Amino acid sequence: MRYGIFSDVHSNLEALRAAIEAYKKESVDRYLCVGDIVGYGADPAKCIKEIKNFTEVCVAGNHDWASVDLLSCDYFNPIAQAAIFWTKGQLNQECRYFLHSLELIYKNQDLTLVHGTLDNPQDFGYMIEDYNADESFRLLENNVCFIGHSHVAGVFIKKREAKIEYAVESPIKIKEPNKYIINVGSIGQPRDSIPDAAYCLYDTDKKEVCIKRVKYDIRSARNKIIKAGLPKILGDRLLIGR
Repeated sequence: MRYGIFSDVHSNLEALRAAIEAYKKESVDRYLCVGDIVGYGADPAKCIKEIKNFTEVCVAGNHDWASVDLLSCDYFNPIAQAAIFWTKGQLNQECRYFLHSLELIYKNQDLTLVHGTLDNPQDFGYMIEDYNADESFRLLENNVCFIGHSHVAGVFIKKREAKIEYAVESPIKIKEPNKYIINVGSIGQPRDSIPDAAYCLYDTDKKEVCIKRVKYDIRSARNKIIKAGLPKILGDRLLIGR
């Protein structure tokens, strides 16, 4: 089975479509989204439509929930709040129903998905350091979990009783009996100083996870954000991947 796994589209239609085109060359069997379809960018409804058309499973991100009043906007900084209030006005009933229906965690025989952490997923905590990952490893029932939220790709590795390791290399070889929590990065707003959209492939036969990047029309995405009246910084940051 080859999974295409991605996260944090954030209403960036140009980046999403570039990733979809890249995925078409990868013989993907199933597409999975790790949340935050909306927020920040200028095309929330169009991104929802694209993802509904080709993605089999999507879990909820904090911006998804906030945009349909399942999460308080007090959680967000003022710039993110402004984007959420704007996004709410762009969503029709069908879009709102879709975002409202998203669950916090998905699990099958191969993997687990959650936007932030497996412990208290409704709080959308960030998994950035080893100690943030420890409780999620305790709760992980299979060997591989995919997350997003921080917009930075990387992998936490738990080897039996050993200290949790963190790495950023790709590809990642999945080895028994280790457990892995893999951040797939962000399609629509990378924050690792690389502006290109990040997307992930998981091949269960090869036992290999690969994070890839694809270029997209960043200037168009930026200009649409500014034209929509969203905070200018949300467009400018796309240019530098921060």
